[in-house]
Amino acid sequence: MWYNGFLDLSPWQLIGVTLLMTHVTIVSVTVYLHRYSAHRALELHPALKHFFRFWLWLTTAQNTREWTAIHRKHHAKCETVDDPHSPVIKGLATVLRKGAELYREEAQNPETLRIYGKNCPDDWIERNLYSRYKMLGVTLMAVIDLCLFGVIGISVWAVQMMWIPLWAAGVVNGLGHAVGYRNFECRDAATNLVPWGILIGGEELHNNHHTYPNSAKLSVRKWEFDMGWLWIKLFSYCGLAKVQRVAPIAHRVKDKRNLDMDTAMAILNNRFQIMAQYRKLVIAPLVKQELSKTDHSLRHHFHRAKRLLSRETSLLHPGHQARIQRMLEQSQALQVIYEKRLALQHIWAKTSANGHDMLEAIKQWVSEAEASGIHALRDFAEQLKTYSLRPAPAL
Repeated sequence: MWYNGFLDLSPWQLIGVTLLMTHVTIVSVTVYLHRYSAHRALELHPALKHFFRFWLWLTTAQNTREWTAIHRKHHAKCETVDDPHSPVIKGLATVLRKGAELYREEAQNPETLRIYGKNCPDDWIERNLYSRYKMLGVTLMAVIDLCLFGVIGISVWAVQMMWIPLWAAGVVNGLGHAVGYRNFECRDAATNLVPWGILIGGEELHNNHHTYPNSAKLSVRKWEFDMGWLWIKLFSYCGLAKVQRVAPIAHRVKDKRNLDMDTAMAILNNRFQIMAQYRKLVIAPLVKQELSKTDHSLRHHFHRAKRLLSRETSLLHPGHQARIQRMLEQSQALQVIYEKRLALQHIWAKTSANGHDMLEAIKQWVSEAEASGIHALRDFAEQLKTYSLRPAPAL
């Protein structure tokens, strides 16, 4: 009958088709808009790029240049008043409820498009169809859904229309800067929502992305999964994509004991992984050790100690800073490893432009760590010497 549409699908088939179409939209956003257009982490075949542009026109009314410019500005101005959708500034509830509205508002800013919207499509079809008649695409999609699925097609269309505003504009941009876990202490509040990036195509791994924004692969741990990367690998196998950049690999040479320029450059390239190792190998065991020696009446000062002592300092509010200070007053060892952590970060922040200065600063840091008398710190200093830009030669 006409009210069941041309396909006359069962309820479960309708659910499956709807999820499939929304997944195509997610892939279009994460692979085309995000990893390709905004960050140029990969190259895509022209036919695939145009398919994504066409599908996004049908299902989101999103313009490539606008989306790209807004996202680039988000990275450039993250967690500041100029960030188009920071929950830290605008409030989590606002970003969750009005994520799409924040995008539309920023898209009206010509300076954002001028500064951050370079190298985006500007061909005839973009100017005369996709950008000129944005709402025509989603209207056409509504007609297609009604013809294929019948009356229930309007519900299918509604799900398609809310999918990106809900999951990408709301959840990733909102919760992805508020809750979850952090592999790396990047300079903004980005978090990984879950280690399995399936529902939103890998965008769930938001902390990883903000740490390595130009990486085509968003997963970094063995137990993390990035659905978008799986699609990129498939496209690459079919000759439709070429990966340009991924996160650096931290090579270590087991018996290497000399600090040279190769070591200094490897430490700079892998500084986020190294600081994650510092949290795991130095801060965590020292906190546990000091906690076991602390009087019960003082243990409340050590609540969330590992997290606070490894937290990016610009993200600490006054209450956190006061708690850290109370902890350090109770333990000389914690004070030493905290100061050494800040000193190590200071090295590449101040000397990265001059390799020789950085090498000398690292040598000094290692020497002081080895003389600290703290076993975990001394072992970490020894580990630093093993980093290299190149993997160990095969035997």
